Amino acid sequence: MNRFIYTLLLYVSIEIAVLKIITKERKKSLWKTKLKNQLGFVTKTTGKVIWIHCVSVGEFNAARPLIDQLFKDFSDHKLVITTTTITGAEAVKRYYQERVTHHFFPFDEPLILESFIKKINPLACILLETEIWPNLAHKLNKKRIPILLVNARLSERSFKKYQKFSSNLIRKTINKLTLIATQNNQSSERFLLLGAQQDKVITTGNLKFDSNELSSSEITKSLQNIVGERKVVVFASTRDGEEKQIIQSYLKLKHKLQAIMLIIPRHPERFDEVFNLVNDNKLNVKRRSDELKCDDMTEFLIGDSMGEMMSYYSICDIAFIGGSLSNTGGQNMLEAAASSKPIIYGPSVFNFEEVSKMLLESNSALQVNNADELLQSVSNLLSDDEKREKLGLNAKACFESHRGAVTRLMNLIKPYIKT
Repeated sequence: MNRFIYTLLLYVSIEIAVLKIITKERKKSLWKTKLKNQLGFVTKTTGKVIWIHCVSVGEFNAARPLIDQLFKDFSDHKLVITTTTITGAEAVKRYYQERVTHHFFPFDEPLILESFIKKINPLACILLETEIWPNLAHKLNKKRIPILLVNARLSERSFKKYQKFSSNLIRKTINKLTLIATQNNQSSERFLLLGAQQDKVITTGNLKFDSNELSSSEITKSLQNIVGERKVVVFASTRDGEEKQIIQSYLKLKHKLQAIMLIIPRHPERFDEVFNLVNDNKLNVKRRSDELKCDDMTEFLIGDSMGEMMSYYSICDIAFIGGSLSNTGGQNMLEAAASSKPIIYGPSVFNFEEVSKMLLESNSALQVNNADELLQSVSNLLSDDEKREKLGLNAKACFESHRGAVTRLMNLIKPYIKT
């Protein structure tokens, strides 16, 4: 596939994306802004601009230590942060408020990109993780605007897909990038195998290890008041289908599970769905948003809130990482590790393959094959205080030993940003 054919196919996907925004996101307050921005309509930004793109909440949270350092080192520059999702936009606005300009990421269509880039006129564009866009790379490269792909990762699954369907297009695209700073050696090797120039690829480590995110004492106190003195098992960022598996396995072992099962769905639009699913199974369930105290009869609590994950981890005794029982590659495990919690995840961790391996090798986590094994492991850990504590301490030590990516990245980024 070449860039011309890619662009023709893109027009079909843009029509579908626009239709999805209009039909499925209309209830969200930012849907009109999202549609306008993605079509290239944004307000003009003057001054020296650094453009940072994070797809959603996870990438934004990972980027925050880097963004904070950019504020310190380039205090007279303006930061424009783009996200693809509305939840990502809300996270940016909640954390930085008016300190940054937020826009939704434009569609990768030449005319749309021309308008968008002209309006923000960046000195450099910093892309997070796997954001490889052929037309964006072509436009910025043509304008001699540095394109820095940081915290870059390339799973085995994505690597094989690129090789099979678009190796020529991807090779040309990644060689228009100025820098590819990867999370790990595996990703570096895969980028090189796709044809990236060796001098552009460097392993700098995972930004998620540099997170200084702390739980809010006020929120943590509120959550602790809700759960009381009972033990808590967090099921973090669960995906569609996982909750049903967890509930079915819970029903088999409930007599051994003397703890509150706290489920936090990945997507807020599923909060009600998951609550109803638990309720339909005739289990005693409460919502976090109701702020009602759990009693000895409470079996499940639904974490129907955004931006409180670190507080959820603070009050829990065991953390299961969602997206790993479904075939979606898992979610960030490092927040739980930073909170010194014993970690469990399922077989699907291709988005975090090196981190998951690292945690297993340091005796910081348990990996299970299915929901039955998950709930059995939870039961075992609930009855073994010593093992829970050891796993948690090991997880924290593993997290601390891999920090430093921000410093390494800033040393690489600075030469590309005009002061």
